[in-house]
Amino acid sequence: MAYQHYDRLTALDAMFLDLEESHVHMHVGAVALFDAAPLLNADGELEIDRIRGVVEAALPNSPRFRQKLSWVPLFGHPVWVDDQRFNLSFHVRHTSLPRPGDIRLLKRLAGRILSQKLDRGKPLWEMWVIEGIEENRVAIIAKAHHCMVDGISGLDLLAGMLRADPDPTLEPASTWYPRPSPSRRRLIGKELLHRTSWPLSTIRSAGSALGRPREVLGDLEEIARGLGEVLTTGLRPTTSTPLNPDIGPHRRFDWAGIDLEAVKEVKTKLGGTVNDVVLATASGAIGRFLRQRGIEVDGAVFRAQIPMSIRTRAEGGSAGNRVVMLLANLPIDEPNPRKRFDRVLETTTRLKQSPQRAGVEFFESMSDSTLSSLFLYFARIATWQRSFNVVITNVPGPQFPVYLLGARMQEIYPLVPLAANQGLGIALFSYDGGLYWGLNADWEALPDIHTMVKGLHEEFESLHKTALKS
Repeated sequence: MAYQHYDRLTALDAMFLDLEESHVHMHVGAVALFDAAPLLNADGELEIDRIRGVVEAALPNSPRFRQKLSWVPLFGHPVWVDDQRFNLSFHVRHTSLPRPGDIRLLKRLAGRILSQKLDRGKPLWEMWVIEGIEENRVAIIAKAHHCMVDGISGLDLLAGMLRADPDPTLEPASTWYPRPSPSRRRLIGKELLHRTSWPLSTIRSAGSALGRPREVLGDLEEIARGLGEVLTTGLRPTTSTPLNPDIGPHRRFDWAGIDLEAVKEVKTKLGGTVNDVVLATASGAIGRFLRQRGIEVDGAVFRAQIPMSIRTRAEGGSAGNRVVMLLANLPIDEPNPRKRFDRVLETTTRLKQSPQRAGVEFFESMSDSTLSSLFLYFARIATWQRSFNVVITNVPGPQFPVYLLGARMQEIYPLVPLAANQGLGIALFSYDGGLYWGLNADWEALPDIHTMVKGLHEEFESLHKTALKS
């Protein structure tokens, strides 16, 4: 039989695909700003073909970016197959702001680009190269569907384009040949085999477990407690706020940058982690924002969904999602920054000791091997029940400058998608001494998103001053 290739989407990957609707876009993304000078030719024109060459050279390490969706006949489960007509120019696009393009115009363009769904007939990613930005800068707006990447691996293609030194040398791209797609019969046969393998592997595992009953019982108890905690928390509704409307299809994208050394000073003085500082700052800014709108926040149950990567070092560079979604209450009703931080620290400490992760991982595994729709149904119920108000995700990045063809990356602001009744998503990326916040917002629900950005700066300053006095 001739060689044929495909990759099956996991239940979690398929869930991100199935959750997408006309007004709910399931792509992650980022806006990165670069020094323009090294990317221009002698006539001052942007060398877009060289940038495309860098992308092409990076693609072998990110093979998912040359694959498109197909579906298993009868079962309807999605799979990845190589795109036989892959066209790099379709995915790497070039445009310009009206000069001199200020940051306000760039944010507006980013919101428009990030409001557009990806074409499911092609590999699910785009990269826009934007010139004409004030202070002689170039921006890259990148987006990729959440079904193909998570917050960590989603940056692999961009990371493959960047170097730790300003050497502008363009590495030659290797020749790529698309692999043949499997036949209908082969897809159906493999899917049947996959769906029957879980019960068989479970029986084998049960047999091997007979020799270590105490260990197995402990694992089962943790999984049971984790599933119970996930289900009870996930199906318990939060307080309705203006941040939780039925969203529309249009987005605003705004951002903030905070000195990472100052963030580390806070966590060193008060204990906890960088993520605790993030959650305390976000809680303060959200509470301030709602109070400014005249919303009563005392006693409000306001919950964040916090994606946590379970990707091991050995899995670095692999495609797909390796995350579990944890839920944490945020003290948006606490005006005192020190007390608010202590409440966040108490919550995250309890979360680290919680069996939620074991329960979610088991649920993902069971859904992937039996009924992939099970995971989707739970996700939709959790959304309908408003089990969380906001997503806050924090991805660590390199603490040294990186370069694109000799052009230093100055800043980078990530994007996390919105659920159907979630008007705000907060994503963070740490890079070269900065902590960069990307705020994805529903256009109609948050026309005043800039006040949220202002609140983030003010709340962090207040927390920082409090920490230095302690």
